[in-house]
Amino acid sequence: MKFAIITHAVHKSKNQKWYAYEPYVREMNLWLQNVSETRIVAPISKEEISAIEVVYNFNNVTLKEIPVFDVLSLKTKILSIFKIPYILIQIIKACFWADHIHLRCPGNVGLLGCFVQILFPSKPKTVKYAGNWDPKSKQPVSYRIQKWIVSNTFLTKNCKVLVYGEWEHQSKNIVPFFTASYVNKEIIDVPEKDFSSKINFIFVGAFTSGKQPLLSVKVIEKLLTKNIAAKLDMYGYGVEFLKVKEYVEQNNLSENVILHGNQSKEVVKKAFQKAHFLIFISKSEGWPKVVAEAMFWGCLPISSKVSCVESMLGNGTRGTIVESDVKANEIVTVIENYINDKNRYQKQVLYAKKWSQQYTLEKFSSEIKKYF
Repeated sequence: MKFAIITHAVHKSKNQKWYAYEPYVREMNLWLQNVSETRIVAPISKEEISAIEVVYNFNNVTLKEIPVFDVLSLKTKILSIFKIPYILIQIIKACFWADHIHLRCPGNVGLLGCFVQILFPSKPKTVKYAGNWDPKSKQPVSYRIQKWIVSNTFLTKNCKVLVYGEWEHQSKNIVPFFTASYVNKEIIDVPEKDFSSKINFIFVGAFTSGKQPLLSVKVIEKLLTKNIAAKLDMYGYGVEFLKVKEYVEQNNLSENVILHGNQSKEVVKKAFQKAHFLIFISKSEGWPKVVAEAMFWGCLPISSKVSCVESMLGNGTRGTIVESDVKANEIVTVIENYINDKNRYQKQVLYAKKWSQQYTLEKFSSEIKKYF
């Protein structure tokens, strides 16, 4: 089977192999187990491969480079006028070539792919919508257009759209789905965590305004003023990294807030195993993998009410759900309540671990096979 992937994920080349963002490649390697040949339409970067990028496991992967584009400014809008026709041609060529078309949405490339796939009604298609599918959420116009096209069974035929969470009043081609990070053999007994000494917190994600990394730092700062021994390990990088670093240094928090930057999956896994709590107050998510990963290792999430988080956390039985505009003081109160009720903490950790460990890569792989 010839499999075409249309994606905005940036790829890099080394030793004639292709690398990209680890969670994306980890998933795509499972899809590629079911195909004989793969063609990817995606942008390419010549930058060095980072700690959070890995290689495809298969050799029969070719990549057709397309330029990066956006419409965020007048200049980029003008440039896009010249880039988009070329991108559309490459997507159309890949769709003609393929036996199965796979779109990665939401994204600018995914948006173009949504329009092109209409021209191929008889070809089998899958769409992985990795963003927030909640119909009530506020989203960019381009995201709403993508959701409308792929859920419209007149425009989008012979297609399954894999979305995070279960939502009412959906078209018949919408399939609730999940993602996974670990294999069955990785499941181990993590020692029970108590509050007898320092309480360990973790943040994992992009340092952007949408992920609110500084909020996690301010929680630690307020805990310390209450003489609660706390340490925060932060993993990730982004435009707000220097802002967070400056705040940590200016407020003498360097011993209690450690900025690790981007690290490998294995390093972050070990950090989850040591942490009591994940603080992840994101404004927009699809399936927040860091929440599921934290739960897998008995690290209890305190997370915002976006996308399918409420369902993941069992409506508050597997962690605490807060609003995305929550204040640091409110999160401190949540933590104090857990400290004062250790049985509730341990019970929720157990529920969280049991729920998350259902979703292994083996289960994920078996579910993917159903869509070929």
